Amino acid sequence: MDPDDEVAFEFVPVIRQYKSGRVERLHHVHPVPPSVDAATGVTSKDVTIDAVTGLWARLYLPDLSTRPCGGGEDGRLPIVLYFHCGDLVVGTASDAPEHAFLNRLAARAGALAVSVEYRLAPEHPVPACYDDAWSALLWATTAAADPWVRDHGDAARVFVLGFSSGGNVAHNLTLRAGSEPDRLLLPGGARVEGMALVHPYFLSPSCDTAAGKEWLRGKLAELWVFACGGRTTGSDDPRVNPLAEGAPSLRRAGCRRVLVCLAEDALVAEGRAYHDALLASGWAAEDAELLDSRSADHEFHLREPESAKALLLMDRLVALITGN
Repeated sequence: MDPDDEVAFEFVPVIRQYKSGRVERLHHVHPVPPSVDAATGVTSKDVTIDAVTGLWARLYLPDLSTRPCGGGEDGRLPIVLYFHCGDLVVGTASDAPEHAFLNRLAARAGALAVSVEYRLAPEHPVPACYDDAWSALLWATTAAADPWVRDHGDAARVFVLGFSSGGNVAHNLTLRAGSEPDRLLLPGGARVEGMALVHPYFLSPSCDTAAGKEWLRGKLAELWVFACGGRTTGSDDPRVNPLAEGAPSLRRAGCRRVLVCLAEDALVAEGRAYHDALLASGWAAEDAELLDSRSADHEFHLREPESAKALLLMDRLVALITGN
């Protein structure tokens, strides 16, 4: 059989790779260009972060003619570093549902959002996504990064937000920001103030599998190994299992507040266990919050943004960012 036709790995409806190395992405995205959003007044644009790696981001600036609720006394806006979903192998910062979500979030929170187009596996195996996240954090906290960041962003109020696999990236980034050697690399005065994990992608064999989700749970475990190019210990890898033996204590997360959001999906038990582990590591309950949106499913906030549970999720994210 032609190696260009023989499947080496397959996860329908997400991705397929052939033995020749050819990759077929089955999950279709709907990219939209940056724009001025008529509904919210938010303006977006795409910027290059690292021309060598191809790292870029989409910036979202709220309407400054009205005082945004997140603005400080000096008028500067909190910076929200956002990581999209896609199992680390698909997705884009320009996908229409997440673009619309960030327009709403930037407007409601009065925040400057930076949606990161991190590199995807298998062409760029893990840890490329984590390296890109770190580069984006350093870029976003440098005054000369971009005129919007320089003139309007508050590097002392950075919030890291990730959805699904983006939540995995957000966790690993915030943990790195809390490690002593790397803390010194952040520009003077920069700080990750808070982290929000929306239906995060973690794996743990000690967590119960939701009924009827066994096949999906197994494929997600296979997908992690695939995204790492086979260079992983699987569900014992602390990068995907923050509860693994020898994993860094969650007390070291380099932020002041955390919001963990759950939905009715295959990995809800891991999300709850993560929150429990935060509290067990010494986080105060008021600083490590949990929002359980079951029975709503994994993408409800993108698909049904006006639903009661999606509006509540948005309210909690805004409260985290604004401190209200």
